[in-house]
Amino acid sequence: MDPDAPTPLPGSHPGSHAGPRPDNALETEVLIAIRRILRAVDQNSRRLLDNFGLTAPQLAALRTLEGAGPMRPSALAKSLHLSHPTVTGILARLEVRGLVERTPGAADRRTLLVALSAAGREIVGRAPSLLQDRFRRELGQLARWEQLAILSNLERVAALMEAEHLDAAPHLVTHLDETTGGADRSPASGAADDLPSHDPHPQHTA
Repeated sequence: MDPDAPTPLPGSHPGSHAGPRPDNALETEVLIAIRRILRAVDQNSRRLLDNFGLTAPQLAALRTLEGAGPMRPSALAKSLHLSHPTVTGILARLEVRGLVERTPGAADRRTLLVALSAAGREIVGRAPSLLQDRFRRELGQLARWEQLAILSNLERVAALMEAEHLDAAPHLVTHLDETTGGADRSPASGAADDLPSHDPHPQHTA
């Protein structure tokens, strides 16, 4: 053995040119950080469902209607970056609970708009802000370079998990939003929603 040969770094293999692997402690810390994010999303969904009987997509729809006023379901879907079928299911559940109502359009009485009911306005006033809204506010306080660094790192994490090609909407939800409430996923159940289906061509309404 050559006494002048460099000592292999921990985690490396003789003859390997791939460089050292992260040690187990570092890998564990990365996994813990990812798990904390998942738990935060899950706990937020649980609190919202337990305290208000709403899923995150349902609350997002209610808050959008609160801010924009009566609108067509298709416009609501574009505003939420969700597919029309997903929003149709959300509105059906909210309508059963009396949180939204359909009203004729002012310009064209044949057009039905969806609007908050009095009960919907009351529950929106009591409900907490959405997790993604709170995250957006905190993210907006960071310097541009920090925002870009976070985006780059998260995209890299998604690639390491081979998830970079998965379709996703900009909503922080879990399968709890899909499965809680039992096997009954009919509109009358009120507690279960399809997970958001991302509109592949999102457009913002004026």
